[in-house]
Amino acid sequence: MPAHTLDGDVYVAPLYLAGSTAIGDPALRPLLDNGFVAHSDELANVYVSSPEQHVRLGFLPESPDNPLWKVVAYRDPFGAPDWLATFDSNTPTELVTAFTSALAVSYAEEPETALTGSRHPVEEGFRPLEDAGWKRGNYQRTTLVTAPDGLAGLTYRGGVLDRQAELRGDQDRWLLWGGQDGFSSRWYASFTSAVPIPLISATTARLADPSPVLRYEAYIPERNRGDARIRPVPPLVPTPLDVRRATAARSRSHGSRLVGRAPAASATTSPSALPTRPAHQRRTAARS
Repeated sequence: MPAHTLDGDVYVAPLYLAGSTAIGDPALRPLLDNGFVAHSDELANVYVSSPEQHVRLGFLPESPDNPLWKVVAYRDPFGAPDWLATFDSNTPTELVTAFTSALAVSYAEEPETALTGSRHPVEEGFRPLEDAGWKRGNYQRTTLVTAPDGLAGLTYRGGVLDRQAELRGDQDRWLLWGGQDGFSSRWYASFTSAVPIPLISATTARLADPSPVLRYEAYIPERNRGDARIRPVPPLVPTPLDVRRATAARSRSHGSRLVGRAPAASATTSPSALPTRPAHQRRTAARS
């Protein structure tokens, strides 16, 4: 058989219409591979933390709150969070993985930079989308960058925001969204003011990537299917090694039938929009 298998039965593009994979492992793995520690509760929620407890992630499928993913950073492990990032249950898993991958690398290289961020212009968060042809507009102190089809966007709210209101989810400095409007089809991801810009730009770069992603067809939100480009995964082409193995197997099977043939016996061989999050999401964004 082929040396690898594909995780999904269709290719979907663009990413922002694909929905979630409903699997947390790909987004957890970059942190675990860089020394973060995981444990789970009796409900199967998963909590991952850096060895010094400065960065914590929660994958919360059994939480009563809406955000499926929460990532927080603390300079003081016993103090209030310095920043918070959230991804709801419909967010494509690849976007969460892009964020956690950038976070893992940043924390491994320089923990303080991952906590407080070095000085980077806000423009770096928009640039991957603009470079991909997304449209940018400004309304007073708010910047909105939208996909050509209008079904995904990034909202950046300028000016002074209340830090506690951001952590509660009542105000959004950065808000990513995608999908047709609707409970099961539109997703939201948010970042408070102090989230390091390189982590945001890593996420927007993945959002702008036009490459199709693998999904089981049933996982694609129904409202998004009419606007997404969906094509089946073609059958896997056997490698030369697969062909040699199959030929050898057929030769062994043929030899067995010749040896086992006898006159008195018989045998058989069996084959082996300026969007804002709904109010209930804003209220629950920072609760854990």
